Amino acid sequence: MKPSAIPILLYHSIDVPPASDKPFRSLHVHPDRFRSQMRWLKRLGYQGLSMRDAQPYLEGKKQGKVAVITFDDGFLNVYQHAMPVLKEFGFTATNYFVANQIAGRNEWDIPKGAIEIPCMNAEQLREWAAQGHEVGAHTLDHIYLPGADLAEAERQIAGSKKVLEDILGSEVTNFCYPYGGETQAIRDITRKAGYTYATTTKRGHARATDDPFGLPRRYIRRTDGGLLFLKRLISL
Repeated sequence: MKPSAIPILLYHSIDVPPASDKPFRSLHVHPDRFRSQMRWLKRLGYQGLSMRDAQPYLEGKKQGKVAVITFDDGFLNVYQHAMPVLKEFGFTATNYFVANQIAGRNEWDIPKGAIEIPCMNAEQLREWAAQGHEVGAHTLDHIYLPGADLAEAERQIAGSKKVLEDILGSEVTNFCYPYGGETQAIRDITRKAGYTYATTTKRGHARATDDPFGLPRRYIRRTDGGLLFLKRLISL
């Protein structure tokens, strides 16, 4: 049997997009558009799942119409705007947190002219998990891992796991490479750190035959209306 192709959706900020002269505007999906997209998933018979909940499907042990929902960076607006929508439709999701910016902000983007976006604090992170969602790791400081030496990459990857586990009181098993930056050596460090899966920004659908430490995702942007969203969901 041909392995199932599973879309892993990639979101960042769920909020009203900033002014058109601001960089990274495409990363902001309006809350109304996000709700519409989740409604389309439900209408088309998809179950929205976190990486953790989708593991049997990603491993090919279970078949079904599922879409994995992921958010990068741990932004507060995901807690405010996306979490109620996920609850409304009975979906779960994974949020990849920048461990040293819990209760902080998007320090990695602000020097480039981006608007300030607050991140969830520890209490909100725990509430995210209590609602059935997954806490994933996104390094300590949102660095471009291939630009660091391997010792620093290991510190960022393993250290973020420990910080988040200390806050959460439970294991963190999923990781996301900031900017999609990874190499085989970095994949090996991530595996050694004790994660189960790691996601990239490579485009495509995930299959059981993929390297679990190099899973592709489907980037969802500000301008992805109904038809374009459906194309990203279905196109391989």
